Amino acid sequence: MDILVLVMTVTLVGCGEKTPGYKDGTYKGTGKGMNGDIEVSVEVKDGKISAVEVLSHEETEGICEPAIEQVTTSIEEKNSTEVDIVAGATNTSNGIIEAVNVALEGAK
Repeated sequence: MDILVLVMTVTLVGCGEKTPGYKDGTYKGTGKGMNGDIEVSVEVKDGKISAVEVLSHEETEGICEPAIEQVTTSIEEKNSTEVDIVAGATNTSNGIIEAVNVALEGAK
């Protein structure tokens, strides 16, 4: 019986969602898009992602805008880069996510 309680306790402790705490500041990162590099700026306030801005890209106008808007907003709202990509702009979406991950390495 004691072993069962121990196993259940360890299992429950490991189930909690852990939100990473980042150091406040502004960080830059670069990821690979469809047509070239995507550079982003990530602002961290109170240990959370407060703003993501695409500084430069070489993506196709008219196709990349939904990805830039939706992916950056989702990352800000979820405080995570584990977000959905935008259909039709997969490489742009993945490039933004990669760039934000690179930027956040400096915030750890």
